[in-house]
Amino acid sequence: MAAGRLNAIPKSDAVRSVSAYEPREHSPDKPQETMNRRQFLHYTSTGTAVLASTQLNLHAAKGANDRIAIGIIGTGDRASAHLKEILSLSGKHNLQIAAVCDVWRKNLQAAAATVKRQSGSEPRQFTRFGDLLALPEIDAVLIATPDFSHGPILVAALEAGKDVYIEKPMTIDVASANRALDLARAKERVVQAGTQRRSDGLHRGAGKLVAAGALGSINRVSAAMNFNHARWARRYDDCRESDVDWEAYLLNLPKRSFDAKLLRRWQLQRECTNGLAGLWMTHYADAVHLLTGAKYPSGAVALGGIYVWKDGRDHTDTFHALLEYPEGFLFDWGMGLGNAAGVHFAVHGTKATLDVERWAISAEGAGSKLETSKVIAEPNASHVENWLECLRSRKRPNADIEYGHQHAIATIMAARSLETGQRQKWDSKKREVCAG
Repeated sequence: MAAGRLNAIPKSDAVRSVSAYEPREHSPDKPQETMNRRQFLHYTSTGTAVLASTQLNLHAAKGANDRIAIGIIGTGDRASAHLKEILSLSGKHNLQIAAVCDVWRKNLQAAAATVKRQSGSEPRQFTRFGDLLALPEIDAVLIATPDFSHGPILVAALEAGKDVYIEKPMTIDVASANRALDLARAKERVVQAGTQRRSDGLHRGAGKLVAAGALGSINRVSAAMNFNHARWARRYDDCRESDVDWEAYLLNLPKRSFDAKLLRRWQLQRECTNGLAGLWMTHYADAVHLLTGAKYPSGAVALGGIYVWKDGRDHTDTFHALLEYPEGFLFDWGMGLGNAAGVHFAVHGTKATLDVERWAISAEGAGSKLETSKVIAEPNASHVENWLECLRSRKRPNADIEYGHQHAIATIMAARSLETGQRQKWDSKKREVCAG
């Protein structure tokens, strides 16, 4: 199966929501609630359920005394950090976490307990994101689910009129990336992609220096990430079928029997993510766009293989991509999971080189002596708090959805080149990735 399997979904097709099944609100203390499904669902000719456009909850910017209600969709490790930060900022920004959603009861109950302990208020609990999105009181959602579900849930949230924080990669398919961008603009939603380098003061300061011409004409950017430990090998012996809404987890994946390993180590499987391109290259592609002002690659090629980790993975453990940009430079990015060399990241120009790891610019002086100057940082910002501030101001956040769309296209191109063995190009007029 090709990387980014959702690419097979035509643009005109409805995105399946797990709320197509019977709604389930999880609570150990109260009976199942039955909602009026006609308030938020309609059916296509094939029986696929989607959120009804007539029920869009187009929230106006809230006043200073109005509380913002947030829902968390996906409550694993990454979301737990975001949840705690939102709770710490709840008084400052007059907000509450009103609902949490996860297909695994262990994570769901832990998140709900954290919210209750820190806020004194117990959030509603769901295993199906469509049921959370149907709550009219929810103003915004944070999505931190496995990569294959980012696109469908993001689109469903925007169709429901919610503001969104979406973890990276924004999507692993072009169709939902395009649909989400169009919805966000049409409905004037605040969408923050989880590429937090855009809120980092050093990245922002370096971007200003590059834009001012400190490096001269940019012609090459080179970056790589290397580590040599199995950080993806999460335990799954504690994940029981009775505690998982398996049908909800599969979403639009082919049906199969319960597989705890697929839930806990989804990063290794081609149908769940587009591999190192989406999981890691996303951050670097977005940083390249931030530092250079570039938007979309014009072409991409990639190679890789499974050379070290024979652990049943579909995805490569060693990967290298080369992207060409119409602004006139090449970006090469590599990753190895069998070496601990760490990170390098350099932006090469005709006048100087920016070392993004040391935050230093090196250039030859008049006497051919290498001169080094340090990048002056802009003020740092919390990426999550920037999103929260924009929920009220209605300004576009630091990692607005247009930047999410750009990093999605770049990484999809690289992943698809690896899978097909063909050079990929971006057709900006058709908004399509194709061979060529």
